[in-house]
Amino acid sequence: MTARVVVADDQSVVREGIVMLLGLLPGIEVVGAARDGVEAVALVGEHAPDVVLMDLRMPRCDGVEATRRIREQYPSTQVVVLTTFSDDDSLFPALQAGARGYLTKDAGGEEIVRAIEDVMAGQAGLSPSVQRLLVERITASPVQAAPAGQAADELPDGLTPREAEILALIAEGLSNQEISRALHISPATVKTHINNLFAKTGLRDRAQAVRYAYRHGLALPPGASIT
Repeated sequence: MTARVVVADDQSVVREGIVMLLGLLPGIEVVGAARDGVEAVALVGEHAPDVVLMDLRMPRCDGVEATRRIREQYPSTQVVVLTTFSDDDSLFPALQAGARGYLTKDAGGEEIVRAIEDVMAGQAGLSPSVQRLLVERITASPVQAAPAGQAADELPDGLTPREAEILALIAEGLSNQEISRALHISPATVKTHINNLFAKTGLRDRAQAVRYAYRHGLALPPGASIT
């Protein structure tokens, strides 16, 4: 049985490379290639593929939202998410949106075929590194969603709980590498969160970030105590 596949990735070099690789693999037919999530959803509606290989970081409609739309509108199509980092923070949102497989972009042909076959058979197609991460996240102690007891819906400037958490660690004096180790995410993911929270809050440097965290109760100044 031939698996009919749509590839979605906003980077043309990556997208074309994946299409070329899939064309060399037995039992796989690429029926479409999308530049963003909107195109991916449209191609699924047009071609009814068995599987979509879905990038997470795309304009107009990211991979998580595209996955949600596909699973709601075309439930017979399975989604295997492709990402650069196995510790991408979009891992769990993508799985919650309905993705059944999750691969890093350096996955080899055999690994891709196995993931496609697994999701078509109703199983989870997760790479070994992602499986380890999933187990670690599930078994780890739950992380406080918002620092200093602040509820997520009370976070200022539209910050996400993860961004607020990172801001609190910046206030504690942690470097990007130390934050990466503390939260078990990649330095690149840390940098992305910092860029996002700086853009939302209008902060220019870490010194301003520390003052912001103290002012909004996301972190406690040295010597302060919770009353």
